[in-house]
Amino acid sequence: MSTLPDATLPALAQVHQRLGELLFGQGDQAAAYAVPGLWLDPAGPATRRQVNPLRFFLDTIEAIAQQPAQPLVVGPAGGGWSQNAVAYNLFPRAAAAFDHDGDGTLALPLNSQGWRETGTFLKCIALLPWLRWLGINTVYLLPVTAVGKDGHKGNLGSPYAIRNPYRLDDNLGEPRLDLGVETEFKAFVEAAHHLGMRVVLEFVFRTAARDADWVAEHPEWFYWIDDRVPARQPGMSPADATLAYGAPIFSPEELAFIFAEANEGRFDRLPPPPAPHQAFFTPPPAPDQIEMIDGRWFGRLADGRIVRVPSAFSDWPGDMQPPWTDVTYLRLYDHPDFNYIAYNAVRLYDSRLARPEQAVLPLWQRIVGIIPHYQDTFDIDGVMIDMGHALPSALKAAMVAAARTIKPDFAFWDENFGSPLNSLAEGYNATLGSFPTSLHDQLSAAHFLAQMAQTGVPLPFFATPETHDTMRAAKRPGGLAYVRFAWAICAALPAMPVLHGGFELGATEPLNTGIGFSPAEQARYPASTLALFSAAAYPWENPAPAAAGHATHLAAWMRQVLLTRARLAPVIADLDPDTFAFGQLPANPVVFAILRSTRQHTPRLIVLANSDYFNPQAVELTLPGVPAVLVDQLDGAAYPLDAEQRLRLVLQPGQAVWFELA
Repeated sequence: MSTLPDATLPALAQVHQRLGELLFGQGDQAAAYAVPGLWLDPAGPATRRQVNPLRFFLDTIEAIAQQPAQPLVVGPAGGGWSQNAVAYNLFPRAAAAFDHDGDGTLALPLNSQGWRETGTFLKCIALLPWLRWLGINTVYLLPVTAVGKDGHKGNLGSPYAIRNPYRLDDNLGEPRLDLGVETEFKAFVEAAHHLGMRVVLEFVFRTAARDADWVAEHPEWFYWIDDRVPARQPGMSPADATLAYGAPIFSPEELAFIFAEANEGRFDRLPPPPAPHQAFFTPPPAPDQIEMIDGRWFGRLADGRIVRVPSAFSDWPGDMQPPWTDVTYLRLYDHPDFNYIAYNAVRLYDSRLARPEQAVLPLWQRIVGIIPHYQDTFDIDGVMIDMGHALPSALKAAMVAAARTIKPDFAFWDENFGSPLNSLAEGYNATLGSFPTSLHDQLSAAHFLAQMAQTGVPLPFFATPETHDTMRAAKRPGGLAYVRFAWAICAALPAMPVLHGGFELGATEPLNTGIGFSPAEQARYPASTLALFSAAAYPWENPAPAAAGHATHLAAWMRQVLLTRARLAPVIADLDPDTFAFGQLPANPVVFAILRSTRQHTPRLIVLANSDYFNPQAVELTLPGVPAVLVDQLDGAAYPLDAEQRLRLVLQPGQAVWFELA
């Protein structure tokens, strides 16, 4: 058994050693264990390959460690490297899930040979060469912390139902190694860094699982209601709904007033929830009066009443989403007049509540310590904050200061769909933005790009056509034609390209139905079928084919896009508005045109993209001062200009061409 030569990879070496010990103990016996062909050779066939799992993981780790260490992406101080990031949104338990024994199901919790078939950090290490081959320099993981079970959805539960933010999800470890999930995650981060990829984790800081560990330790950090209060059910009469626990019900006049006050930034006269809603809530029980019964926390008050931790709901007034059954809100402020869960206590904090003397400081300190814990223990490079705009500004400032004291170039990304100026003011380096929900609509996309050309962008936003909450791009009208159009546009923008896991394979099954799904579509995808809540795998064995004339599969074409972007990165990643121009061809407005130039106004890249995903579109464009022959950097096709320097070509449905000008 060989040893890892690089002493800077101690956890990876520990995993390597353990694999070697297990392999030595069992010999090279054949195992009923297969992996996708793309995990072995990104440029090879995708069909499943039988391997000895111990030998496969051992060889993969050795191949990673034996490569020269690659530099991490850099940029301006204070997390500014985000401007140059090309990210892969990794949901470990789904991205690295695979039917290894070939029985047609994903075994839970283990298959007959003791291996997990849902994703683990060990298998995510095996995905790193794939990500690097694609052109990724940053791995952005959805939450990987311990998951609660009370009210959970699906057969695995949501990663956003955080049982303990200081603990990792044990299901992301391989029991066969018997090393613990923390060691495997350390090894994953070490391997990613060695290959030149930064690691960003997503966190949830204002909610917790209903069966969170903190409930028993600090019941005063949570809201409690009388256990006799029924939960609101669909179809209840208005009178019964008022007497059941759920989102507060406001009149249309109250909602109009709330929205007007919120738009003006006034929080000193926000109307409270109706009195019956307030009456549901009780003081917290004492820690010694809390007991877990059948997986749920209950408490007993001094007057004998039994109380429970209530579920959460949408914090925006009037947004009557189904209840968030698996999470509850943390009590960030404590004031007797605001002892309830409602919009003015957990999001639009009433000015009478949001005062320093009413902050629950022990809870704030525990929250502020989460990021430093992951920095010190796992050496992560940044965080994505779920619903960060709903956290108190003072708490966010303390989190940023603590993290950057440890690592000055630590990055903060914001799940903010609105103005990036607010995110910039609070110290964020990138924002989710609205582009993922705009790009699929031609008019919305054109408006977004035209506005960006006029005003620029103060922060990089997520340049992606899909997230874990939206419909898959390959499921949109146009299918793979839209996928190709979207990725060619995203990679050309002064933004952060984010390749959402499975996008490169042409996956069509959504992870979640959180944004933009109709009630009928939500009913079509119950939690038992969604990867955010239940065991599911990406189509590793059947990646989407490339368009005619492209490489063997879609991912190879996406890689070519990112290789071209990397060559032109100093221009493409530049946020200066003078470097970006957008237009629609006057003679054919369905063709989008993007021009990227240097700050000295030297044109470097022209992108032409057909936003019609069903019909070819002709292009005729005069381009003075460009080379006589333009070569599409994405597929190598050459397009000569005529004597008047006119470019004529026909773009296939969704096709885009990238012409490098110097």
